[in-house]
Amino acid sequence: MSMMSIRTATPRDRDAIRLVEEHAFGQKLEAGLVDALVSDGDAIIELVAEDDGQVVGHILFSRLFVSKGGKNFPAVALAPLAVEPAFHGAGIGGALIREAHLKLKAAGEKLSVVLGDPAYYGRFGYSHERAAKFESEYQGEALQALAWEEAAPETGSLVYASAFGSALAA
Repeated sequence: MSMMSIRTATPRDRDAIRLVEEHAFGQKLEAGLVDALVSDGDAIIELVAEDDGQVVGHILFSRLFVSKGGKNFPAVALAPLAVEPAFHGAGIGGALIREAHLKLKAAGEKLSVVLGDPAYYGRFGYSHERAAKFESEYQGEALQALAWEEAAPETGSLVYASAFGSALAA
């Protein structure tokens, strides 16, 4: 019987996180995005899931702003979420999302945005309806949002950390 645990990522996890991202996505793009977000200081919450001391899952939330009327309202972007393929279906991704949400709410965050599968992220409260009025180059059914506070903006332009533009242009 293995023992899975979730904890805050540390600098010594960088290589293991890179491998999880590359294995989960089958490419290096997401791993590079993680490295850039962390080195740029844009990571808000970064967690890893460990199984018997091995990192098997990773989640990162970075600073995102909703720009509206000349003001920037802080929010977070969930990207990426990765689980080692051999561990898919074990509930690790969901456990990472739930734990990160608890920490984000406790830290006073009001809004989270994700670009992903609506069927999957919908299970955690994300909806395209909540994100439909945001201006974004990623606007579409996969753009979803979750608000923990009524004060979270419902319209405006989504401004992602600069690493997103760099990673996607690569």
